Amino acid sequence: MATVTQQNNDVRRDPRRWWALGALVASMLTLGFDTTILNVALPTMAGDLGASTGQQQWMADAYVIVFAALMLPAGLLGDRFGRRRMLIVGLGIFLAGSVAGVLANDVNWVIAARTVMGVGAALITPLALSVLPSLFGPDERTKAVGIISAASSLGLPLGPIIGGWLLNHFWWGSVFLVNIPMAAIGIAACVFLLPETSDPASPKVDTLSTAFTAAGLGALIYAIIEAPSRGWGHPLIVSMLIGSTILIAALVLRERRMARPMLDMSLLTHRGFLFNTLAATLVMFVLSGLLFVLPQYLQAVLGNDALGTGVRLLPLMGGLIVAARAAQPVVARFGSRAVVTAGLVVLAFAALLGSRTTVDSGYGFTALWLSVTGFGFGFSVVPAMDGALGALPRDRAGSGAGLLMTMRQVGAAIGIALLGSLLASTFRDRLDVTGLPAKAADTAGESVVAAHIVGQKAGSADLISSANSAYVHGMGLVLLVCGIAALVTALLAAAFLPNTPVAPATKEDENPAMATVVADAGQ
Repeated sequence: MATVTQQNNDVRRDPRRWWALGALVASMLTLGFDTTILNVALPTMAGDLGASTGQQQWMADAYVIVFAALMLPAGLLGDRFGRRRMLIVGLGIFLAGSVAGVLANDVNWVIAARTVMGVGAALITPLALSVLPSLFGPDERTKAVGIISAASSLGLPLGPIIGGWLLNHFWWGSVFLVNIPMAAIGIAACVFLLPETSDPASPKVDTLSTAFTAAGLGALIYAIIEAPSRGWGHPLIVSMLIGSTILIAALVLRERRMARPMLDMSLLTHRGFLFNTLAATLVMFVLSGLLFVLPQYLQAVLGNDALGTGVRLLPLMGGLIVAARAAQPVVARFGSRAVVTAGLVVLAFAALLGSRTTVDSGYGFTALWLSVTGFGFGFSVVPAMDGALGALPRDRAGSGAGLLMTMRQVGAAIGIALLGSLLASTFRDRLDVTGLPAKAADTAGESVVAAHIVGQKAGSADLISSANSAYVHGMGLVLLVCGIAALVTALLAAAFLPNTPVAPATKEDENPAMATVVADAGQ
């Protein structure tokens, strides 16, 4: 015991620990940029590459699916083979994917590059956070968590602005180019500054469970994205849905029978963990879907350039960051159930207000409901994540954090797929292509950006007007679904969530997994 204490004191006295934190900040900042920078680029990429709405969904979802499927095994690989080593590997993979994105000249290559980047991100996220306890003692950990959390959050508003500026001055591949120096700096900093830590006693990576997760999620997302164009009764869609159900059921059964499961499903028997996780997952479902549909509205319908689109997303980001920082003191005063429920109600109100957007509403109305949306997100997701881990015994906090992060990424992937498909189907049904040749009509129905390009080439102002109207109507339906889902979740939270006040500083000191909660809230 004395040896452990002495080691901890030596770590706290190591003058390089704050420089080492800088390595972690560089890693998380890279992911923070990439979280939102692609959303601004999608309309430009749709025009330059001829990407349909479904292909745009895959560019976003390929990253998220792989991220969700590999996050738990990635954390276990770090525990067994060295967290610094695997973090460097993750940054290297992310850098390689970014290089592939820069060089890509085809939609399928972009999707492949995003998939590789998802593998790297799955290694970076849990490992960057898991080394904090080895660098800092309880008296310094709170400050370190705050710094790395700020780095994660900073990427959210900076991503659209940097992406917009790059797109205004360079080609669309430049949004991947910005990742390369950031990842390289992170690799160098990790090599020279981070100590190596590991936990050989951690559970082994279950290859079969990992395969079930990736294949099951992939089949489900494929069916949701392709259903609007093929039809829900198409044999391929039906077989994908059935296959997804079988694979996910097999995953659950396998994990429940294992003595040391990689994905501990028994954690969902804890009421506080279950309903807080559902609330956090719903928030990610809404946020990811919203960030997918909004840039095309701001850029194609309202006529902003890429930089203007990024700047106009700031009310959402600002509301989210401010509320996320203010949420913990409010929870300490009123309890998590009240704050999560109120946040979800605010989110529902904002989404229902946004569903009233028309072609003539203008940006002022959009900025209003975006700001309210950000506050709803912040006041619901952070207390929900905090409450989820707070409901678990201390010795289950690590596995609980992994399951929580995985569920949030699944919610994000399904949000992009389901809400994007609803938008695509509605847009195609309401778009007036009367008088257009069949090929031009099919192209115009792929996305609002494609419809604008066809309308400009054909000199058809009516087609452009119809495209704007159809897109805004589809976005309104997406927001209506989001509002109803948030309201139902608020009712469930009010009925079933335990109402336990939490003091943020105490929680972070007691539970190192709290770093995961705070930093992951910014992504």
